[in-house]
Amino acid sequence: MNEGDSKRQAGRGRLHRYAPLLIWVGLIFLLSSSAGASSSSSYFVRPVLEWLFPLAADETLAVYHGYIRKSAHVFMYGGLAVLALRAFVGSEVSVLRRHPFPTALVAVLAVAVFDEYHQSLNPSRTGTASDVVLDLAGGSVGSIIVWLYRNMRR
Repeated sequence: MNEGDSKRQAGRGRLHRYAPLLIWVGLIFLLSSSAGASSSSSYFVRPVLEWLFPLAADETLAVYHGYIRKSAHVFMYGGLAVLALRAFVGSEVSVLRRHPFPTALVAVLAVAVFDEYHQSLNPSRTGTASDVVLDLAGGSVGSIIVWLYRNMRR
């Protein structure tokens, strides 16, 4: 294998590690636009809730909808942490490779802060510090799951 082939191989490895992470960040930012507003998500969440709980009052369904929206923070940022860890463990950048868990949480925090700031600029959304905390909790859950998985495999 010559030098050109090894560089192409390294480039493909980076793309394989980082593309899912960048796509996930893009999805988070898409959902922080008007597309992820409560009024938008209610078009598909509300009918499902009405089907699951046909006797529930409108106020109760609104509370359930809120719970689903908040649990999405945990899922999305948990996934972000998992994908960041996947990218960082094999990174050529030594600090990422040696300290993947703290750097993944820093990445989660940075995306969460920017996401909530972005939402605060959108009239159909609200950016809150409590959502940043929820996002970081989701990232922590994702990191713990990866840590447990890695240690159970050993």
